[in-house]
Amino acid sequence: MNYLVTGGSGFIGSHLIEKLLRNGHSVINIDNFDNFYDYQVKIKNTLESIGKNSDFEFSDKETDIPRLASLAHSDQYSLYWQDIRNKKDLENIFKNHPIDMVIHLAALAGVRPSIERPLEYEEVNVRGTMNLWELCKDFNIKKFICASSSSVYGNNEKIPFAETDNVDNPISPYAATKKSGEVIGHVYHNLYHIDIIQLRFFTVYGPRQRPDLAIHKFTKLISENQEIPFYGDGNTARDYTYIDDIIDGITKSIHYLEQHSGVYEILNLGENQVITLSEMVATIEKALGKTASKKILPMQPGDVTKTNADITKAKDLIGYKPVTNFQNGIKKFVEWFLRKRH
Repeated sequence: MNYLVTGGSGFIGSHLIEKLLRNGHSVINIDNFDNFYDYQVKIKNTLESIGKNSDFEFSDKETDIPRLASLAHSDQYSLYWQDIRNKKDLENIFKNHPIDMVIHLAALAGVRPSIERPLEYEEVNVRGTMNLWELCKDFNIKKFICASSSSVYGNNEKIPFAETDNVDNPISPYAATKKSGEVIGHVYHNLYHIDIIQLRFFTVYGPRQRPDLAIHKFTKLISENQEIPFYGDGNTARDYTYIDDIIDGITKSIHYLEQHSGVYEILNLGENQVITLSEMVATIEKALGKTASKKILPMQPGDVTKTNADITKAKDLIGYKPVTNFQNGIKKFVEWFLRKRH
């Protein structure tokens, strides 16, 4: 099969591409290597995902990414440095490659930055996604997986969160753009018969996690004996999901789409195990053998107090079955972090 993966040099995308290539599929990776965090991290992700030696000599972004694309190119893999807001350039990619399915993981991420740059989040997460659906319509591509987010639930009072819950009350622009993607996706499904699965990811962590996210950031700061920013009283809680379980959920969604038609589904992909902020820090401390120094700060606007996924539907529909509990997942992450650092 020929898969187009957007955001394929990011955390989740690079793991997915690694699995698709290992299973003998062909992949077109579209990533804009944006400045949200160091582009060199994404280059390393890309090299790992395609099984290349990571000894890459860096110079500057304008030179490095084209060199990476050339190094990575094969009959099975193509990399494009491309912004999904640019529909014309995207169209050239669709013209040049046969595509069986689009797996759309690219997005401007982060709740707090979306409050500062809401219009940019709308441009990327809504308009960029619509560009892909327009091209699927134009090129008769009927299979589409889209990354949504647990943030669409806002401060949902019903626990655990189910796909049938009302999600009309997001509390950040990021969450609102993800809800918009779900709604607009249904339009393209209805009008153009594009089969779509929207995956609501619940706080994904593991090797290659973005360095700005809490688990990675806290691990780095604690290991360096620096203060960690600790928001609130430690009782905020998340349904943390290990990367291998997320990739299993995506690949099972791919198989389901390939075997069924007339599909429009929204699925929670979580671990169904809720961990408080205090428990998360304690687990990292234990894995590192160090004690954290905490800088207590007030709760941040846009942050939800708790997430908890009801994964019954994903279990029943695609056979989703997460197997990595939080303690083992953190142990694996810390081992990766320490190995990468040395």
